[in-house]
Amino acid sequence: MRTPASDSPRTWFITGASRGLGRAFTTAALERGDQVVAAARSIVPDDLTGRHGDRLLTLPLDVTDRAAVVTAVTTAIEHFGRLDIVVNNAGTMSLGMIEEFTEAEARNQFEVNLFGALWVSQAVLPHLRARGAGHIVQISSIAALGGFPSTGMYSASKFALEGMSEALAMEAAAFGVKVSIVQPGGYWTDLYTSMTSTSPSEAYATLRSELERQWAAGSIDSEPRLAAAALLKLVDSDDPPLRLLLGSMVYDLAFDISRRRMETWAGWEQVSRAAEHAVPATGGAH
Repeated sequence: MRTPASDSPRTWFITGASRGLGRAFTTAALERGDQVVAAARSIVPDDLTGRHGDRLLTLPLDVTDRAAVVTAVTTAIEHFGRLDIVVNNAGTMSLGMIEEFTEAEARNQFEVNLFGALWVSQAVLPHLRARGAGHIVQISSIAALGGFPSTGMYSASKFALEGMSEALAMEAAAFGVKVSIVQPGGYWTDLYTSMTSTSPSEAYATLRSELERQWAAGSIDSEPRLAAAALLKLVDSDDPPLRLLLGSMVYDLAFDISRRRMETWAGWEQVSRAAEHAVPATGGAH
């Protein structure tokens, strides 16, 4: 376990750093004495620059632009000399029933939530591999635990992110590079206020009303600083997990979904096993 007082400062590369969880992660890293490359679609000079001076480098970055991502990573390494922790936090959310999504709306969810993280991961890997160290943290979501009405496309993009990241973790481990997937529950960020929505279909009016009733009943979100504190513990660990759940609600939901899936699999075990019976290959040379 790393102790900040005894180790030299580390350098972070954080996307979506100007607000929400990204800003909380940036603040936490700077306040412990580390260096941060804060990348976001629009960077506005603020109090962080004044308080932390040359330990903070802000870069405008659209993560869907692969060439721009490579340039930003190159600039970051040239400026600080190295990267230690990479946090793929940039993301968008679009609400809507699956049937309602246009092609452009569906692709946009994946462009940011999957491909943005992919481009950053690809850009930093040569540097981290050469150093034989580093930690890539993918910020996923409670939505990756399962698909839910009206957040299905968002869930799909986060499922894809996690599948890619699981493979990345195994590929990068051979070079001493760690990969973790963080699955947060609800936090008071502007994700909900900045999200977009599909054009609603009347066919789903009843379901929408029921969902609105459930949401009105309320969910209590947490302060982003709590997620940042958990992230610091994650990156300080000598043996960080592949997955980290953030929040009691997401923790309980993860176990509930897993139990229900296991019960279903067990109930259909005979059908599953009967679908496999290995036979020799046919049609080849004898």
